[in-house]
Amino acid sequence: MMEWMEGVAPSWLPAWLLSMVILAGGALLALAAHQALVMTVRRLIASRDEFWRELIKRTRRPSRLAALILGLGAAAPLARLGQVQLDVLGRVLLIGFIVLCGWAAMTALDIATLIYTRRFRIDVEDNLLARKHVTQTRILRRTAAALIVVLTIAFALMTFNGVRQYGVSLLASAGAAGIIAGLALQPFLTNLIAGIQIATTQPIRIDDAVIVEGEWGRIEEIGSTYVVVKLWDWRRMVLPLTYFIQKPFQNWTRESASLIGTAMVYVDYSAPIEVLRRKLEEIAAASPLWDRNVVNLAVTELSERTMQVRCLTSARNAGEAFDLRCEVREKMVAFLQAELPHALPRERFDLRPNA
Repeated sequence: MMEWMEGVAPSWLPAWLLSMVILAGGALLALAAHQALVMTVRRLIASRDEFWRELIKRTRRPSRLAALILGLGAAAPLARLGQVQLDVLGRVLLIGFIVLCGWAAMTALDIATLIYTRRFRIDVEDNLLARKHVTQTRILRRTAAALIVVLTIAFALMTFNGVRQYGVSLLASAGAAGIIAGLALQPFLTNLIAGIQIATTQPIRIDDAVIVEGEWGRIEEIGSTYVVVKLWDWRRMVLPLTYFIQKPFQNWTRESASLIGTAMVYVDYSAPIEVLRRKLEEIAAASPLWDRNVVNLAVTELSERTMQVRCLTSARNAGEAFDLRCEVREKMVAFLQAELPHALPRERFDLRPNA
């Protein structure tokens, strides 16, 4: 083949320029073939599902670069290049092809995740099933993305003989370097495994109402190694994934978004409990926050001076339950002040003379 090229090439054309022409020709032919292939595939999948249409659309640039790499690789043996130049060019093209494969895999993963999670809405009232699927998808997507990045880097490094031999010898020796590497990777691997556990067992989900470290908040983000909790006052608490596997915490929306709120009122022993019970039912019935399920009033504790009255009301979610508790406290206290002032806690003194 080289002899044929030397026979047809003009004698006045420099060798380096001929090599550039051959490489450019191979690249142009590959790009033309890529364009024709893309147009053909688009016609074939026009009636297919959204995933394949979006995949072809978003992988057009990576596939164009892949075609360019293949064209240069096919034209390289025809060009007047030395063996060293051929080796360098071949290695660069191989690494580029590996990176493009990783890029295409990440793109396909993003498209599949987006299309799957688009079916679920977490901004609705009953969003338990949606939060379950969105949480699983996001965690598994991050885990798969990390695996793709690691594999891409590993395959790229394995194109170098020195690195490949070092890696093989390191795995075979299992010496001090392996122990140090294992200790260094332990936090990352621990959180990675914890992320998989959370995705499968789901002790927490996106938008769950939780109490962690004595603070109330909602799960705002679940990353590959950490969880962001948006607290009630808009602060953010960042915790490692292992926290939710190794330590106890409260999840108020584990099975459903509905919650029962508790409001404590302290009254005198002379307070009419039945009147207070009817007033609580009236407050709940007039509130748009009550979900019409649970309303109850009971005396739960006695002290030497007061009675502790527990007011229970249910709401559709944690936020509404908190607001309803505050409303019940305010209106019960206002009712006591206006209608039953004698039922408020008070001190008694016996002024009768001793017998």
